[in-house]
Amino acid sequence: MNRTRRTGGSSGRFGRQGPRPGTGRKNGQGARSTTRRQEFTLPVTLTEPLPAVETFAELDMPARLLAALGAQGVAVPFPIQAATLPNALAGRDVLGRGRTGSGKTLAFGLPLLARVDGQRAQPRQPLALVLVPTRELAQQVTDALTPYARALRLRLATVVGGMSIGRQASALRGGAEVVVATPGRLTDLIERGACRLDQVAVTVLDEADQMADMGFMPQVTALLDQVPSRGQRLLFSATLDRNIDLLVRRYLHDPVVHSVDPSAGSVTTMEHHLLHVHDADKDTAATEIAARDGRVIMFLDTKHAVDQLTEHLLSVGVRASALHGGKSQPQRNRTLAQFKDGHVTALVATNVAARGIHVDSLDLVVNVDPPSDHKDYLHRGGRTARAGESGTVVTLVLPHQRRAVDRLMADAGVTARTARIRPGEDELHRITGARTPSGVPVAVTAPAAERREGKGSAGRGRRGRAAGRGGSGPSAARVRRSAPRNSP
Repeated sequence: MNRTRRTGGSSGRFGRQGPRPGTGRKNGQGARSTTRRQEFTLPVTLTEPLPAVETFAELDMPARLLAALGAQGVAVPFPIQAATLPNALAGRDVLGRGRTGSGKTLAFGLPLLARVDGQRAQPRQPLALVLVPTRELAQQVTDALTPYARALRLRLATVVGGMSIGRQASALRGGAEVVVATPGRLTDLIERGACRLDQVAVTVLDEADQMADMGFMPQVTALLDQVPSRGQRLLFSATLDRNIDLLVRRYLHDPVVHSVDPSAGSVTTMEHHLLHVHDADKDTAATEIAARDGRVIMFLDTKHAVDQLTEHLLSVGVRASALHGGKSQPQRNRTLAQFKDGHVTALVATNVAARGIHVDSLDLVVNVDPPSDHKDYLHRGGRTARAGESGTVVTLVLPHQRRAVDRLMADAGVTARTARIRPGEDELHRITGARTPSGVPVAVTAPAAERREGKGSAGRGRRGRAAGRGGSGPSAARVRRSAPRNSP
């Protein structure tokens, strides 16, 4: 057994330095009780909900939508879809909680599309609205709904940070039945007269708790106040707490409540490991994990730490790329695409990647820095073990972080296996697949065509950012014309 050596307060070049995760104070009990007080009591449904279904064929959906599900290979509804779709299709408000990867997007997306099927939006007047907290989640929602919108010949507009606000206004002028947006940029467009919400029949709030955590609640409520009160509201999230209590009480009317998982969001196919490591060994351990034979997402607290670790990994032969809020939208899109196709094997990220990113067959997530909040832990871990697949979540824990991380696990409702590890040991390899990197520097570059395109649009991007509000990140709008004749 390794003996614990006393070291200084440094967390290495790449990790956190400073307060313990979850507290920042010595009084851990106070932090724990605060978390407990924030738990959300689900409202009681007054009207009996419709029963769950076993197949999509039982649902009252357009035939073209059912055909599109078959074409996409979606045969059996996930539990949250089976329970909420009958009620959402019937026009009921829905409050749904399900872990990341449980099928929430189609749970709200299918009834939303069915609701506006056969209708045509007037310029600047969408018929359905999906509000999300981040650009990445907006992109994921758009990608997931596009095949089904195309089947119904509905137009999707994605309104998020990073690119020209003029393009967004133009897209809305052309007409879009469904708008997927982050709150800040949508507010900008409304203030410019480029969008109105008085024709919206169905509104979705996805990951509402994160919007509250990020300080978007005033914008969200201001937007919801512009939507007709007679409209349908669907609120879905992996966690529900008192931050969204106001939304539920103010905007949802006799909602059908469905919770697939307990609030901890525990997943039976996910393993959790706390790896106790000495300060002096942390950087090397993280490097060996990144060099594994397979993809991995590694989370750190700050953009600077992410950039440092990425640069180091590239220098020792690991195909790594950084993802954080300081990157432009084209850079973030490229990084995600390269990670999904395997060109990048180590995605090094801040919490910007903790929600809204789906990568098939990702089996390892590593918290190089333990998160400060149990919800962040659950959402980071939710990048793996999605849709019934198995996965592992590993957290590197320094000696001074152990008590705080134990409290974090308790608040998350997670039982983790604990091990003391050092670089090069068999136990580290067994849990993570860690190995010694080649030591031969590598580079990850954008395709030549993409670099040329980026140069051509740089000026437009700068003008868009200068004109827009930064609340939801830089502005990036993209419109998907779902009818075949309008496809890009």
